[in-house]
Amino acid sequence: MSKELKTGIISVAIIALFIWGYNFLKGQDLFSPSSRSFFVKYKNINGLNEASIVTINGLKVGKVNSINFITTPEERGNLLVKFSMDSDFKFSKNSLVKLHSPNPLGGTNLAIEPSYEGENAVSGDYLKGIEEAGLLASLGDKIDPLSIKLQSVLVGADSLLLGLNQVLNQKSRKSLNRSILGLEGTIGDVRKTLSSVNKLLADNKGNLDATLNNAKKITDNFSKVSEDLAKANLGETVKKLETTLTNVNTLISGVNSGKGTLGKLVVDDKMYTNLTNASKELEELLREMKLNPKRFVHFSLFGKKAKPYNEENNKENKSN
Repeated sequence: MSKELKTGIISVAIIALFIWGYNFLKGQDLFSPSSRSFFVKYKNINGLNEASIVTINGLKVGKVNSINFITTPEERGNLLVKFSMDSDFKFSKNSLVKLHSPNPLGGTNLAIEPSYEGENAVSGDYLKGIEEAGLLASLGDKIDPLSIKLQSVLVGADSLLLGLNQVLNQKSRKSLNRSILGLEGTIGDVRKTLSSVNKLLADNKGNLDATLNNAKKITDNFSKVSEDLAKANLGETVKKLETTLTNVNTLISGVNSGKGTLGKLVVDDKMYTNLTNASKELEELLREMKLNPKRFVHFSLFGKKAKPYNEENNKENKSN
């Protein structure tokens, strides 16, 4: 093989490689030609360019081939986008092609929203394009109403401040200053009071500790007493007390009804009268023995008789 032939082959290979690399950088693969091509019209492509990808449900299925202005008078200024699809995925002519910006830093792509109703789309068909607002645009749309509301709030705040300035005239400001000074003095007095209380507590810490210890001892004693009471057989004691009270009630009932000696003594008037008379006679007898003992113990050598009982002298406590 001659040098000229080798040089020609190498030159052709370099040119072919250059053409392939150029088209590859543009997003076109010469060795994998697209099987189908579609067209879509837009008024604004929002940064779409050649070699932008085409997706269906997030999956890449093709790329943009060309973007050109429409020259017809009716649609002058609009843009015609041609894209090709490597996939043989079937969808109808009613499918939509949306300008899609996945993030603000990335470019704009085409996203097909497939429809399966109607006639299937074939290569060369025109599909309906829709424009999706980008992230920044959507944020702008949301911020605009907020800015309007914020502006109204600021206007209201400005009106409020003007009203406060009108209310707080020089006299009101002086009164407010005096109130603040008085409040400051009150706070100072409260601080002094708290300092005095703290000092009092510190000085009487020992007494407080002793008081608390005594209170603890008292509570401990109460707990011991309650524990002893809980351990004691209070139920049995109460039962015995009830039995004793029942017996006492029976005894009292018998006395009231005149049963037994005590009952007869309480109820029978004759017994009371006899006892009264007996005690009275015993009293007279003792008085007589005291006043005239010779009547009961008499001893006489000459046979002198003892003086008889004199009731009047006995009553007057006189000796015979």
